[in-house]
Amino acid sequence: MVEIGRALVSIDIFREHFCCDLEKCLGACCIEGDAGAPLSPGEADSISQCFPHFKDYLSDDHRQVISENGFAVIDREGDQVTPLVNSRQCAYSYRDDKGVLKCAIEKAWEEGLILFKKPVSCHLFPVRIVSYRKFDAVNYEKIEICRAARECGLKNRVPLYRFLKDPFIRKYGEEWYNELENIAGDRNFRRKIRDL
Repeated sequence: MVEIGRALVSIDIFREHFCCDLEKCLGACCIEGDAGAPLSPGEADSISQCFPHFKDYLSDDHRQVISENGFAVIDREGDQVTPLVNSRQCAYSYRDDKGVLKCAIEKAWEEGLILFKKPVSCHLFPVRIVSYRKFDAVNYEKIEICRAARECGLKNRVPLYRFLKDPFIRKYGEEWYNELENIAGDRNFRRKIRDL
């Protein structure tokens, strides 16, 4: 682990390569898993305020789930997460013309309708952050549905930390990310993680 501010960052963040390949995975992260996407404090309120701007991208059954369950639900661990349709697909997702699952919130953001891009946990995926009283554990979640992203990242030489530059800056700020980059660029550090 590498300590940067209050974050303890897994070595895998520096060592792994990653670049989403939506044509191959078809947005599987919006449907796989046993719970919705984790929500940070205040994100459910942001989603509720933005809802009028993205609800038309959602199908009727998705809007019904949101109407019945609210903009966030509590999972088995007691955390706020996004609601799911049929206990699988994120209620805020939709299929585009190519059959790829995408985020309706992000679509509204891309069109300049809202300022909230999407939950930060979605933006950071496949990295998951667990916050404790004194530190954040920043870990890479290596899962089968992202095999194509790992292959694409390796082929194009995109380190995971660089692929996640924007969401890391969103979460921790530019100064924090610059320190992450400096550590990643250190020759001794690179040699050390190669030998692990």
